[in-house]
Amino acid sequence: MSKLATLLAWSAALLIAGCGLASAQDLGTLNPKPLPPLEHIDANTPAKEQFGRKTTPLATTTPRSIGYYTHGCLAGGEALPINGPTWQVMRLSRNRNWGHPELIKVIERLANKAPSIGWSGFLIGDMAQPRGGPMINGHWSHQVGLDADAWLMPMPNRELSREERETMMSTNVVNDQWTDVNPKIWSEKYIALYKMLAQDPEVERVLANPAIKKALCRDVKGDRSWLHKIRPVLGHNYHFHIRIRCPKDSPDCKAQPTTPTDEGCGKDLDWWFVKKNLDVPKGTTSKPILMSALPPACRQVLSGQ
Repeated sequence: MSKLATLLAWSAALLIAGCGLASAQDLGTLNPKPLPPLEHIDANTPAKEQFGRKTTPLATTTPRSIGYYTHGCLAGGEALPINGPTWQVMRLSRNRNWGHPELIKVIERLANKAPSIGWSGFLIGDMAQPRGGPMINGHWSHQVGLDADAWLMPMPNRELSREERETMMSTNVVNDQWTDVNPKIWSEKYIALYKMLAQDPEVERVLANPAIKKALCRDVKGDRSWLHKIRPVLGHNYHFHIRIRCPKDSPDCKAQPTTPTDEGCGKDLDWWFVKKNLDVPKGTTSKPILMSALPPACRQVLSGQ
């Protein structure tokens, strides 16, 4: 295996593990039931089973993102209101509309700007749990309150019912072969959307399906300086994923490596379309994260009031 191929394979594995491949389209429920208390907690109890049972944030503290996007937690989290002038939160039963206050500001700013590009508003998917941390299902990232998903479908011009929020499906922009976007759906409006997201100074990365990155590399005319922020990751065909940098108030937040400055439209993108790399893994499992793998401060976040 060449040095380039080895690097790409390692990078892809990291991205897949970091972002998870669970579908944003998993249905919710109108009657969410609290998880039963854990009968016994020890060093081998997965952190997701503990953080997934916290329904409120650690409020008696200043906001802090602690650790890395895939190994961390959130103190002083803030909930994005479920209704805004240009956004609505979906899958309310998940209780995952939490984030660092800086993320809330970015979402609201981008959503309010969306109508200027012909995108009526955002349908917000998963952000973080009330105290961040690993999730029982869904994502490997979204742990420190700096990640947010939004559907690749504009917000309707009316308030959605609770049932609609739990059962509606988003738009799949990618073709059935995962080789390109669906030409019946893809349009200049999507290009404008990704450009708006990537040009926001607070957005560090926009995660997109490799087929969407491919279409952007091919179709973007004029200014292409923002393309380097669009990072190809499997999944992400129903939603986009924004990630912001570590906030200044969070010294224990671990930053990602700096985003490469090149467009990312060359061999590194081609790698995703080799047959063995193209198939979305099915039934992949990873060992659950234990509390010992998280920063020590996450224990206080978990146990505090």
